[in-house]
Amino acid sequence: MAASFRSVKNIFPGRPTLEGAGVRLRRAFGFREAPLFDPFLMFDDFGSPNPDDYLAGFPWHPHRGIETVTYVLTGAVAHGDSLGNQGLIGAGEVQWMTAGGGIIHQEMPERRPDALRGFQLWVNLPASQKMMKPRYRDIRRADIPEVAGPSGSWVKVIAGRYRGTAGPVGDIVIDPRYLDISLPGGAVFEEEVPLGHKAFACAYDGSGIFDSKGGLVAAGRTVLFGDGPGVKVQGGSEGLRFLLVSGKPIGEPVAWRGPIVMNTQDELDQAFEDYRNGTFAKF
Repeated sequence: MAASFRSVKNIFPGRPTLEGAGVRLRRAFGFREAPLFDPFLMFDDFGSPNPDDYLAGFPWHPHRGIETVTYVLTGAVAHGDSLGNQGLIGAGEVQWMTAGGGIIHQEMPERRPDALRGFQLWVNLPASQKMMKPRYRDIRRADIPEVAGPSGSWVKVIAGRYRGTAGPVGDIVIDPRYLDISLPGGAVFEEEVPLGHKAFACAYDGSGIFDSKGGLVAAGRTVLFGDGPGVKVQGGSEGLRFLLVSGKPIGEPVAWRGPIVMNTQDELDQAFEDYRNGTFAKF
């Protein structure tokens, strides 16, 4: 295990945001904070016990130059796209969509007995892959391995590896790790993270300690780690559930407007011109 652990660089409480056709969510980080999180662009915590907060959904809209990762904890989100994919992201399932050179899609939460709760992460693509052919991965709950950790903890491996177990999402440019971790009260999670990779954690239930100097971090807050060989997290008295996400920075210029992220303003202007003239989704 790592001889030293990453310290907490910043803690982001998230801010209420209205998106799509009127969906209320909390944005942990976005356009303003994205330079700190390279290669990650945006991270949203969505859901509510009130269906009126989310049923308007995200009607048809374009993406280019990024990947979107949707992880649903409870409830369900129906989706469709210009590649002809359609289906339902249910509880414990993930949609990893690579927009590449252009895709048009919609995501529409459904009214269910269980309140909707989930997360969406935007991942940047390097210039060499911005215009790659779009692809879509629908990851079922049964395909996400769950690994027992120390002291009654467990880890769901969505992408990357944990204790030799690989998640179902591979062949991603930024070499990501995406783990969903549950710690009983007082239990400790330690894991190596490649030096130079960006890493953040989102506490979404309970509370925990994310470095040796900090106090308890409550649910609803996102922790950005500094660099180092690993992370160490301890669950608070009531336990902790959190996401741990890491990836290799891209280090390229970002030109970003709405759902499209390119490297230059000219590329961005061309993307919106393609959308206006009907040549955006060419695949």
